[in-house]
Amino acid sequence: METTETFESLVRAEFTPKTIFLNTASNGLLPARAVAALHEAALLRAEGRPLTALYEDVEACRAGYARLAGVPASRVAAGASVAAHTGVIAASLPAGAEVLTAEDDFTSVLNPFHVRGDLKVRSVPLERVAESVRPGTALVAVSAAQSADGRIADLPALREAARAHGARTYVDFSQAAGWLPMDADAYDFTASVSFKWLLGPHGVAFLVVPEDFGGLTPMLAGWVAGEEPWDSCYGPVAELAHSARRFDLTHALFSFAGLRRSLDLIEELGVAAVHDHDVALADRFRAGLAALGHEPLPAPGSAIVSVPGLGARQPDLSRAGIEVSNRSGNLRAAFHLYNTPADVDRLLAALGG
Repeated sequence: METTETFESLVRAEFTPKTIFLNTASNGLLPARAVAALHEAALLRAEGRPLTALYEDVEACRAGYARLAGVPASRVAAGASVAAHTGVIAASLPAGAEVLTAEDDFTSVLNPFHVRGDLKVRSVPLERVAESVRPGTALVAVSAAQSADGRIADLPALREAARAHGARTYVDFSQAAGWLPMDADAYDFTASVSFKWLLGPHGVAFLVVPEDFGGLTPMLAGWVAGEEPWDSCYGPVAELAHSARRFDLTHALFSFAGLRRSLDLIEELGVAAVHDHDVALADRFRAGLAALGHEPLPAPGSAIVSVPGLGARQPDLSRAGIEVSNRSGNLRAAFHLYNTPADVDRLLAALGG
């Protein structure tokens, strides 16, 4: 784990925000090393040089994400969106299968199951997901941390309940990967985008599958899903990749070039250190809100804080150089490694003014 001094010096070297940016739950800031890599990737294309290094970035990102997720790289597929990954999982279920979800979870985790039209999708409050698994439940699908308010799912309880009833599990770590330690091996399927807490560009999302692929069909497979991709460009793919790469989608090469450096930074800092930093700032904000007479929605231990009734303040805060979100009338602030106690205090002062 990095020392506090090293943590702070690394962050100062990588980030120079022009605003008080408290909106990582929407998208994270790009570190300087990622910006430089994106610039170099664009020059490769502009100057007609070989793109070999960009394909190497894809595999480096796969390996880096695998280390964060705690699984072998052979179980990680590289795609473009969580919705696409959810769609592959939804397509694998038999007609009539029951999918248990959390009420008002993020759409990308839910909608592919609903549009099937022949699945039984049941939604319950997040706090009741584990107790609501029952015989006949085929899959439990939930976000590790809720986008709207930061609530953290009781994943161990969910996992045990699913095992007790023979249900599979699907966890979206999009609002958790990068600040909340994750163990993807504990679930059947997990996914995450990379443009939030992982600090990457848009256009990359990872899917972790079991060693036996969990009964998934690579219905979106193109040439990159072949065991020998460059021999799979024409006609049907003769031999799908023997690893989770069979679920890859055509790679957004520039995005992987930047993401590789962002993942390196997360590893250098350590997720445990990032977690402690982020949650300490969120708790500082919660305490300050109480002093102002505001009560945030309950989300203990989360780096995301959502405050009822203050969402309408978002435009004024943005004009004052403080970036937060308005989610259904709630003000949502999300704290990450580039934020400081002074940022929290500035937001509190603005809300109290």
